[in-house]
Amino acid sequence: MEVGARKMSPGSKTVNNINRFREVVMKVEKISILSVVFMFLLTSTAIAHEWEGWRGSEGWDTGHPYQRMYNPKAIETFTGEVISVDTVIPMKGMSSGVHLSLFTSDKKMISVHLGPVWFIERLSTQIKKGDKIEVTGSMVIMNIEVKPGEMKAEHILLASSVKKDDMILELRDVTGEPVWAGWRKTEMKK
Repeated sequence: MEVGARKMSPGSKTVNNINRFREVVMKVEKISILSVVFMFLLTSTAIAHEWEGWRGSEGWDTGHPYQRMYNPKAIETFTGEVISVDTVIPMKGMSSGVHLSLFTSDKKMISVHLGPVWFIERLSTQIKKGDKIEVTGSMVIMNIEVKPGEMKAEHILLASSVKKDDMILELRDVTGEPVWAGWRKTEMKK
């Protein structure tokens, strides 16, 4: 036997095996932690990709001139049949909004703006051509571009609520604040 060398006892083999086991467990823990971090980063990237191209409210926020036109002291209610559902850009710098042409029970045609497409299209209650509805809102006068460079003043109802069958779609609160400006309940059973 060499000088300084010792013969291993059966107890020291057990200690070595325990130490090796601990090393393996520590490596597995490190790999697990790295896997969790990797999955978190992968998920974060996927979520961020879903919002790619999103540019905020695109003119539909409460500070925009379009929203400031709403007058909560001048509220009107109309009942009628939806003749068409279109998308429009209400003012320069805004994204598309949902526009209805409503043939009222007193035989008038009125233009109704519901809200931004990105909000309205995600609601479970959808308004379609032929629907019989009751719509409440503030009537405003807007300059609408009829042809490039040609403007025309038109009465538009900025909707605050729409009743369809037994559903009420709340689009603005009593002050005129649009529900898409915050996380509020927008549909309720009557």
